[in-house]
This record gives sequence, structure tokens and C-alpha cells, in this order.
Amino acid sequence: MDKPNDISASLEDYLEIIYILEKENNSARAKDIAERMCVQKASVTGALRNLSAKGLINYEPYSQITLTNEGREIAREVIRRHGILKEFFEFVLKLSPEEAEENACKIEHVIHIGAMKRLTKFLEFLKICPRAGSDWFEAFENYCNDGLNKEGCVTCIKKCLEKTSHIK
Repeated sequence: MDKPNDISASLEDYLEIIYILEKENNSARAKDIAERMCVQKASVTGALRNLSAKGLINYEPYSQITLTNEGREIAREVIRRHGILKEFFEFVLKLSPEEAEENACKIEHVIHIGAMKRLTKFLEFLKICPRAGSDWFEAFENYCNDGLNKEGCVTCIKKCLEKTSHIK
């Protein structure tokens, strides 16, 4: 796989939660991690030992947990991928926020770096291209809901031409 590290999706989830807890409380506790992830504390302990062995967290039993620089970098990358994927699902594909969140959580761990870069560029392009924008997303949503509407297409093309008439 074309990912920046070789840790499992589950361990990436732990890093993500530790990062969030660190932001909120300056450190994380096993109990808080277990609550956020809805898992048993014993599962958390095993994951923490694994992350510590990989040099991604600072961990001693019954103590506060913090990310190492490498762990923080991986967590930030997972969170970045999650955000971009969620934005794509919610604002481009017009999925509900819950569906967008669920899909982003699953895909953030397996998407290849090249695909992620391309998806990021695609979102950037959609935001700056005068042929795209919010009305384009609305037209796509209408297409998803109602199918092809030739009258709507003609109106959309006219608006697009008006928006781009000043570009040389």
C-alpha cells in the first residue's frame, strides 16, 4: 500500500484520538481513550504498548499519554485525510454528514497517497474553477435526485457562460 506508515487502521484511530485528547487536555488517559473509542480498557492497553514500541507515543502504565513528534505527524495526516474525504463526500457527493463521516473513517486508512493528492487537487479545483462552485454542486445534487433535466442544463450553461465571459 502507498501509505506514509505501516501501522494498522486501528492504531491510526488510537493516534487520532490521542491527538484530540492531547489538544483538549494536554495529554490522554487510557480511560478517556477507551470511552472515546467505545472499547474495553484492556484493548487500549494493548494498543498503547504497541504504539509505544513503535516510538509513536510516550506511555507508561497508569500515567498520562502523549504523542511523540512522529506520532503527532501521523495523527495530523490521518486527521487531514479524514477532513478532505469528509468534505468530498458531504459537499461534492452530497452525502449526509453521518454518511460522510462514516465513509471518511473507513477510507482514511486505506487511500493511497497519490489518490489522496489527486482528490485534494480536485476539491481545490472545484472551489476555484468558475465553471464549478456552489451552483455546480446544487446542479449535481438535483441530478442525483431527479435525473437529467435538459431545461436545467440550459440554464446552468447560460449561468456558466455569464460567469466566465470576463476570463480571457
